[in-house]
Amino acid sequence: MDPPDGRLPELTDQAKQRIAAQPPPSADGPETQGLSTRCIYYGTAGPPMLPGAYNNHYQLVQTDDHVLIVNEMVHETRIIPLDGRPFPPDDVRQWRGSSRGHWEDDTLVVETRNRRPETSIRGSSENMRLTERFTRVADDILLYEFTVNDPDAFTRPWTAQITSLRVEDELMYEYACHEGNKSMYGILAGARAAERAAAEAEK
Repeated sequence: MDPPDGRLPELTDQAKQRIAAQPPPSADGPETQGLSTRCIYYGTAGPPMLPGAYNNHYQLVQTDDHVLIVNEMVHETRIIPLDGRPFPPDDVRQWRGSSRGHWEDDTLVVETRNRRPETSIRGSSENMRLTERFTRVADDILLYEFTVNDPDAFTRPWTAQITSLRVEDELMYEYACHEGNKSMYGILAGARAAERAAAEAEK
């Protein structure tokens, strides 16, 4: 919704250099694989929470001083304090950052900072500040809005909106990534087989 033309702002030169310097994935070992292959982080789980091909359910749980967001994707639970506590120091970085929330009338506003650099959003830097807004606009519709503010990556902030429909007769299932995911074994075993074949061909 912002910029009005629907296009993401231009990346800064700093962001372009950072993206170009990223090493390509390799099959040297599990540490060289992407975070989703390692079952650590999926961008759709957020923040921001972006719709994907599947596992788009999430559940909001509210107490007096916290809000929990349970995402079906990766079975991630984000715990958001509402008590005004400060953010952790800049050298404390988490995969999804640290979130703090407060209410503005009927809108829950959540700010997230202190992300790790590996969890970039469309080229964002680790210094990105993400602001999410959750507003119930109808009995069964929640308006989700987020703003990316990152001068190290984008020439201006940008904002997107997504509407979520409430469902009452569907279940959220555990996303047992490691138990059912055979891709890591297949990637590494395939790479070792290719290396053995290449070594045999040189003999």
